[in-house]
Amino acid sequence: MTTEDLGKVDMSDRDRLTRLADLVFEAGMLRKTPRTGYQFLGSGSENVAEHSFRTALIGFTLALNAGADPYRTMAMCLFHDLHEARTGDFNYVNKLYNAADSRRAMTDALAGTGLTDVVMPLHDELEAAGSLEARLAQDADQIDLIANLKEELDLGNRYAAAWIEAAMARLRTEPGRRLAQTLAETDHAEWWFNGPDKQWWNRKNGVAHKD
Repeated sequence: MTTEDLGKVDMSDRDRLTRLADLVFEAGMLRKTPRTGYQFLGSGSENVAEHSFRTALIGFTLALNAGADPYRTMAMCLFHDLHEARTGDFNYVNKLYNAADSRRAMTDALAGTGLTDVVMPLHDELEAAGSLEARLAQDADQIDLIANLKEELDLGNRYAAAWIEAAMARLRTEPGRRLAQTLAETDHAEWWFNGPDKQWWNRKNGVAHKD
């Protein structure tokens, strides 16, 4: 066995459907994989699966507004952190001292599933950021963070304001900047607290509002 063979993942003895089952279980690990930056913010928490879901939703809407391919953008968002089921999530300080081979982790995760030829080009496109869809997907990643930070800011964590400013500076597209700015100016609770039926609070115990 050569040094190159050490650590190589070999799933060649498993059929495609079994490897797809493996992938389903592996993706489930993202529910148990925390996003570690909140350790430094001092409040808030999130796992990678939660982050990936809303990032995909944001990417889809951004692409529609930008005239880009919403499905390719959404797919890039959906898979963008799948490798973290194997590598874990490295925050900014972690990355000063550690490096993860995300491409190798993705390649090993997809091996034998029949998805490699579809998903790996999306991974590489996202990393290269040469297409509008890739830049929108990268913006969606940051906008999901900005939304979480705005919630923490609304709840009293003053440090979140500086984090929002830093995340804003990383945005690559005009549609992304517009949405992020609107998020930063919108109270995170308004969608339900001031929802379509503003008298709900007065009627919730069956008592009509009296002037």
